[in-house]
Amino acid sequence: MASRSALPLLLLAALAAAFVLSYSALSAASVNPGPQTLTSVAPELPAAPAPAPKRKPRPHWRSVVVRRPVPLRESPDGRLVTRVGTSTDFGSTRVMSVAARRGPWLGVVSTEMPNGKLAWVHEKAGLRLRRAAYSLHADLSKRRLELRRNGRLIRRISVAIGRPGSETPTGRFAVTDKLRGGNYGPYYGCCILALNAHQPNLPAGWQGGNRIAIHGTNAPGTIGSPASAGCLRAADSGLEILMRRVPLGTPVFIKN
Repeated sequence: MASRSALPLLLLAALAAAFVLSYSALSAASVNPGPQTLTSVAPELPAAPAPAPKRKPRPHWRSVVVRRPVPLRESPDGRLVTRVGTSTDFGSTRVMSVAARRGPWLGVVSTEMPNGKLAWVHEKAGLRLRRAAYSLHADLSKRRLELRRNGRLIRRISVAIGRPGSETPTGRFAVTDKLRGGNYGPYYGCCILALNAHQPNLPAGWQGGNRIAIHGTNAPGTIGSPASAGCLRAADSGLEILMRRVPLGTPVFIKN
């Protein structure tokens, strides 16, 4: 049994040990706190602003004005097909729509090529490149032609289309000439926009050539029906707008 003189020392040692244990427990609790109940909620962060919608890129078209006779090739630097001059068969300035590019070679829509086949010209072969804002889009199933500027609809025009057996050809074409219909007969109405497209299925006995055009008619009751030999027939009111607005070389897209 400890002596009385040792009791104070033992008491002091016990108090010191208790103090150390209490301090250690508090330190552990501050480092590793247990589950807590929140008494307040932090304010939510504001939602990130929605990204601005991307603007749809405007389609742009290019054409070339022929300034001196140029060779047309079947592929870039390929076999020579023919040479064309500065004027079309109808006497207009020759302007060809550009549909493709491979390096310095331009794939152009040309009357001298079959439907759907591009001719290739070198960009430095006597050409002047220019931008075209307008395009024409024909939907045969809807019997409708649309004029667009930089992709934006300007006007819709009802049209007659090719009758069974002489359907209007589809694909990408271009306006080669703008002509006054009265110079070619009353059945062309006021105006003719000649295209580079060809009709491979002419009606029996047809004497009018195989070029496809957008033109007027002396039978307006046929507009909106399959009644032509392949051309698109429209009312004079719509054609006069096309004659004013649509430049030579304007691309024309025809689909079923």
